Amino acid sequence: MKVATWNVNSLSARWPRVESWLIDQHPDVVLIQETKQTDVKFPFAQLEALGYESAHYGQGQWNGVAILSRIGLSDVERGFGDADAEARIIGATTAGVRVYSCYVPNGRAIDNPHYQYKLEWLSKLHQLVERRDRARHIVVGGDFNVAPTDLDCYDPSVFVGATHVSEAERDALRALERSGLVDLTRALNPGEPCYSWWDYRNGSFRRGWGLRIDLLFVDRDLLDKASSSYVDRDARKGEKPSDHAPVVGEFTI
Repeated sequence: MKVATWNVNSLSARWPRVESWLIDQHPDVVLIQETKQTDVKFPFAQLEALGYESAHYGQGQWNGVAILSRIGLSDVERGFGDADAEARIIGATTAGVRVYSCYVPNGRAIDNPHYQYKLEWLSKLHQLVERRDRARHIVVGGDFNVAPTDLDCYDPSVFVGATHVSEAERDALRALERSGLVDLTRALNPGEPCYSWWDYRNGSFRRGWGLRIDLLFVDRDLLDKASSSYVDRDARKGEKPSDHAPVVGEFTI
């Protein structure tokens, strides 16, 4: 079972690249963020032609999350079930595994109200994980907009006093781990940066100025079935790429 998470930074702008990647890489399940589409515009038919069932939670020009699957898709759940109107989380069951595609709020700045929204959002995600059915596997993936440790940041000194590296954000990720989840890519690559995002500006990709903010959290039993996890840097190259690269996990189930 091959699972990937990818912030595509507009599915409308990136569709040719996404389509090509799906054909070349044949992932079984893909968690997509920042579709920036309504459900009407989402390419359900094109994905079906490629062999994928899909579920989408859209919001037009902002946010938007989706799950694509070649191995079945059921029990779709959009949002946290509260009054939050932002399309940032979608869940579904595929081949008996509960999967979630998450687009965590950016936070903007420590003194910005959006930062508190981010922490509250992560708290709701933690509550969802705590309530899960622990008899089945779970994958919680997406763009978390948090670099879990200094290893996940090309130069921690650049981000002092900024979002993405604050202790409160990092503790929110540790809360997921205390709930029994494991950061898959870090568990399998303990000493590698594995950056997944590079700013479009200043030649950041070429210079290696990246952050690891796209994560796959899995339950401990699923970790035991994992054979690899990696960042597909090639998908960040070429013309008009997303600023994020896909993060992939492979399992023997």
